[in-house]
Amino acid sequence: MRRVAVTGAGVVSPLGTTLEQFYESLAAGRSGIRRLGPDVAGRSGVQVGATVEWNAAALFKEGEAANLDRVTQFAIAAAGQAITASGLLADESLPRERIGVSWGTGMGGAHTQEASYQQVYGKGEWRVRPLTVVMGMANAAGSNVAVRHGLRGPFGNYSTACSSSAMALGEAMRTIAAGRADAMIAGGAEALLTPGVLVAWQALRTLATADPANPSASCKPFDKRRTGLVLGEGSAAFVLEEESRARARGAHIYALLTGYGNSCDAVHMSRPDRDGQMRAMKEALAEAQLSPQDVGYINAHGTATLVGDVVEAEAINAVFGASAREVRVSSTKSLHGHLLGGSGALEFAAALLALERGILPPTGFLDEPDPACSLRHVAHTAERVDPPPAVMSNSFGFGGSNVVLVATRA
Repeated sequence: MRRVAVTGAGVVSPLGTTLEQFYESLAAGRSGIRRLGPDVAGRSGVQVGATVEWNAAALFKEGEAANLDRVTQFAIAAAGQAITASGLLADESLPRERIGVSWGTGMGGAHTQEASYQQVYGKGEWRVRPLTVVMGMANAAGSNVAVRHGLRGPFGNYSTACSSSAMALGEAMRTIAAGRADAMIAGGAEALLTPGVLVAWQALRTLATADPANPSASCKPFDKRRTGLVLGEGSAAFVLEEESRARARGAHIYALLTGYGNSCDAVHMSRPDRDGQMRAMKEALAEAQLSPQDVGYINAHGTATLVGDVVEAEAINAVFGASAREVRVSSTKSLHGHLLGGSGALEFAAALLALERGILPPTGFLDEPDPACSLRHVAHTAERVDPPPAVMSNSFGFGGSNVVLVATRA
């Protein structure tokens, strides 16, 4: 099987709209969570979220952005950054038929769908924009990335709740490893901060209440005071490339994507399952041909829900055994919120910070660690260490979809 290198990365996030801005914010332990205005939250009762400070006019021609849902704008921006960083398309010897797209999203074009519902049910006007379907469909973001760059290789679009973009990365890795493509643009995006989506999530009673003293500290994974998750938006994208080709053209290699675990709990639609998470972690380690002691950092799924954090901590301890006392763990959702389908890709970018620069991003606001979540936490501020041999990134979604990625130093 062919090995897969990461040769480009791009980010649009509540912590900044470039990879460097994202890394600077993580290293500083800076939160992108803030109070939501009524234009975003409506009457949903949701108080806080992690929004992107976004200027579409800086990237798109006049009128172009109006025909692209916010989620697609994020995807095009992040993918463009990754492609530019990689220099992939400057290689004229690589046919576009050998470059594909693998993308993940949970909600798709939520803003487009919300606008159409408001038009029909709110205003009673039974005419919507002609492009409503192609703007709102779940594969619009990934398809627009392919169209923009003329990428005619394999295409996959994954919607498995919170594991969507992690699955997109794993499936892209296997597409290249199997020889079906030489390079893939892989990642995910989410832009779901609309009143209709927020009120639906509020009904689940899984969202955090705003911290009364500091709204930016409302998401507290693994802390005894945690009250739930905080929704966010954004995108992260990567260029994955067959390793020998990447080295031959002198590409900068951020890391090697070596392990991908994918399991289904088959237990419950919203309650996490320890055994399912363990199966995904073990599969990823086995494919990477690593033992637990080779992993120096885990970017945990860590949503700050009462049950979810405990189950994940138990799964990590069960898989890593004695090594669990050594491996550092953090949940960066405390800083950038939960991007649902886009979270796996964004958190994989955070995990690469450890491999590339020896900076372990922290769990913010972890003042009172829950004894039931006994892990070696990276808390408050980043830790600077010798880059570990390997890192792991966990993504566990509603429906019992578990995806784990393992990357190693190039």
